[in-house]
Amino acid sequence: MDNEFEKRCKEFDKTLRVDESFDINKRPLTLFGKQAYFYFIDGCVRSDLLEHIIEFMLSQKDAHKKDITQLISSCIPHIEVKETSDQSQLIDRIFMGEAVLLIEGFENGIHINARSFPAREVDEPENERVIRGSRDGFVEMLLKNTAIIRRRIRNPNLTFARFTVGEYTKTDVCVAYMADKADKKYVKQITDKINSIKVYGLSMGHESLAECLIKQRWYNPFPKIRYTERPDAVCAMLLEGSVVILCDNSPEAMLLPTSIFDFMQETGDYYHPPLVGTYMRLLRIFIFGLTVILTPLWYLLISNPHLLPSWLEFIKVSYTGGLPIIIQLFILELAIDGLKLASLNTPNALNNSLSIIGGLILGEYAVQSGWFIPEVILYMAFVSLANFAQPSNELGYAFKFLRVILLLLTALFNVWGFAIGVVFSLILIASNKTINGKRSYLYPVVPFNAKALKRLLFRVKLQ
Repeated sequence: MDNEFEKRCKEFDKTLRVDESFDINKRPLTLFGKQAYFYFIDGCVRSDLLEHIIEFMLSQKDAHKKDITQLISSCIPHIEVKETSDQSQLIDRIFMGEAVLLIEGFENGIHINARSFPAREVDEPENERVIRGSRDGFVEMLLKNTAIIRRRIRNPNLTFARFTVGEYTKTDVCVAYMADKADKKYVKQITDKINSIKVYGLSMGHESLAECLIKQRWYNPFPKIRYTERPDAVCAMLLEGSVVILCDNSPEAMLLPTSIFDFMQETGDYYHPPLVGTYMRLLRIFIFGLTVILTPLWYLLISNPHLLPSWLEFIKVSYTGGLPIIIQLFILELAIDGLKLASLNTPNALNNSLSIIGGLILGEYAVQSGWFIPEVILYMAFVSLANFAQPSNELGYAFKFLRVILLLLTALFNVWGFAIGVVFSLILIASNKTINGKRSYLYPVVPFNAKALKRLLFRVKLQ
């Protein structure tokens, strides 16, 4: 073995920490009468493929007469093979799951894409189930996700631009768009932002990436990005000119740009006839909007009985309970979130039974003990269930914060407090900017676009 090659291999061993990490393999070989080493991470490569490549290379007798380009073309029976002299790039390729081959006498190293990361099976997303339609969903492998999209959109205009983000994690990030439909300036703006990200790593996948892309105002809880795990929803948005960001190790796709009305759409609407889909969408918007004003408006009316019309006399309460009604509402707001957290940490086998029993027991006991009145339990139960009318958890909490602010202002300043709370909520929504900073968060209402608004509010025919 020549000294230069030996020195190079020792540098590889030191950088990769071969002796300290059991999963980093260094496989010595004698190829073409020369010393060679295969470097790869166990569990991230297809061992059967590497065995086939090695077997074929061992059968070649005259390869030592060729340069490295000829050797790759005639002696390595695999599609994705490249050579480079950049040692740092070879190291990165190993940690990306590829195998690297160093051969004595050749200055350049060879990296072979034999990646095979562990992944779960493609399955329907838990939070975006449909009665009819496809049952597949994204997984944590980027290549699988792009292949699922390619299966649906078989057009050369579909573009996947890949980037690497994170000094330590080297996470693959993909920007997907239709070249003939997406705004080219917007695509460039997104790609420039991704290229400019300087972080140690995207430890939380898409959420870490979103925080790098967006300068979120802490006081504005409204989400700027819509997430989905459904490939059919992603394809529909791509065909409408949207930009989609996929992140390795994350099963969620980021849809850009996003306005508040985009959250009111669901994939299930398009698996029903236009009339049924329109009804479901309008009902979803009405119910979800009701979650913001229902309890503050009810509290305002029972605090001011003279404002009640005769046909709403039934909402009056004859008994306020052991605690003031406003305190009851705030306690239940916190209690509902507490039950959610408990449900998340409950084993699956007990989850449904404990959540139902816990809710019934706590609600029944609270009424019988005199702490709460049935009306408060009823309205808060409706609000809690209505939050699930749309799948965005971030938007649900944004509306929850608005509801709490409305309640507080109504309790403090009565009718004027309610009016101020409504105006404040509208200002908060209107002042929120999308990720490109140009399109309004209230688009297509501001600026007004009748055609786009019609498509968002009604389930229109494709043709």
